Amino acid sequence: MNILLLGSGGREHALAWKMAASPLTDRLYCAPGNAGIAREAECVALDLTDHAAVVAFCKANQVDFVVVGPEAPLVAGVADDLEAAGFKTFGPSRLAARLEGSKGFTKDLCRANNIPTAAYERFTAPAPAKEYLRKTGAPIVVKADGLAAGKGVVVAQTLAEAEAAIDMMFDGGLGAAGAEVVIEEFLAGEEASFFALCDGENAVPLASAQDHKRVGDGDTGPNTGGMGAYSPAPVMTPELTARTMDEIVRPTLKAMKALGSPYKGVLFAGLMITKDGPKLIEYNCRFGDPETQVLMLRMMSDLVPALIASRDGQLKNFDLRWYPDAALTVVMAAKGYPGDYKRGSVIEGLDAAGEIEGVEIFHAGTKSDGGKILANGGRVLNVTAMAATVSKAQALAYQAIDRIRWPEGFCRRDIGWQAVKREQGG
Repeated sequence: MNILLLGSGGREHALAWKMAASPLTDRLYCAPGNAGIAREAECVALDLTDHAAVVAFCKANQVDFVVVGPEAPLVAGVADDLEAAGFKTFGPSRLAARLEGSKGFTKDLCRANNIPTAAYERFTAPAPAKEYLRKTGAPIVVKADGLAAGKGVVVAQTLAEAEAAIDMMFDGGLGAAGAEVVIEEFLAGEEASFFALCDGENAVPLASAQDHKRVGDGDTGPNTGGMGAYSPAPVMTPELTARTMDEIVRPTLKAMKALGSPYKGVLFAGLMITKDGPKLIEYNCRFGDPETQVLMLRMMSDLVPALIASRDGQLKNFDLRWYPDAALTVVMAAKGYPGDYKRGSVIEGLDAAGEIEGVEIFHAGTKSDGGKILANGGRVLNVTAMAATVSKAQALAYQAIDRIRWPEGFCRRDIGWQAVKREQGG
């Protein structure tokens, strides 16, 4: 098969690495890709917002299957346009992708279908939003309704912080994403990332993971797109996995089908494991980043047939196998991230780091310049390792990081701390 993968981040490098290993893959293209993906696929300079150009490329190169990595093209309907042109595509339709594209849409769907989630209200102006705040008190969560590249959620500890978040969003701080705001109750518990492949009716759970959203050690500082992750998440017991499928994922699929927009693709549920069980924080309509990096390392099965079965509505009797080992990834980011950062600094030592047994390095924001690898984004590298325990995987990942020479970069030094503490009997 000729396969086209859309995207350019660490998630796409992990997907490309896994798909390139499939016996079903004849040619693998990636648009636009990055310096690491170029080792697995033929990178193509396509603008993902230009759907006509993507379709034209598929026609010219006899593409059999398209896999969409990031959320923005899905919310903009790239899967619809590709399917309309006759190209099989993995990823939800524009209407199904509203599960990520509009937080308010998802909250209303949960309320209508008794899917456990935080109590909430939706607002289109600051005054009523602040009035609601004063009634409910802090801590409280303020969310932009639309896509904001992982920066649209503020967990406010004080009313002043919540009011500032409301003002920032309604004043255009997040562009169109903040034209409507969702305010929801603060949920206490442990977070987990849960993934299921869906075919419109059926769902197959993937492995669980836990990511680290905050920029600093000890889960301090501002939220980011994710500074690291590990899998499996010990908090997701078999019982909690079953409850998540029964109480959250399957009712969502049933509700979306009833709305006439069946959900096909990967459904990523951000969960809070509360004293009452799993509750949905939010949905994403694509693989997580950096969770995909650990999932792909642990997946024993061939990924390509699973993605095709999801698109073709054939998941009913589908099964996936996983390595029992733990995987952990550490994000190396450019200094200044998630605020302002510089591009173009040189990264050295990647080959030496990748020689460590059990280590894979996925590129997130890189480009090649002659023989050099340059930083070309905020989150730049995902140093990923697999071993018998999270503690051992963590040690391997940091051993690899210590071989990388990139003075303009930084990383957290405590990724996986909750699982490590559990393993040590803490």
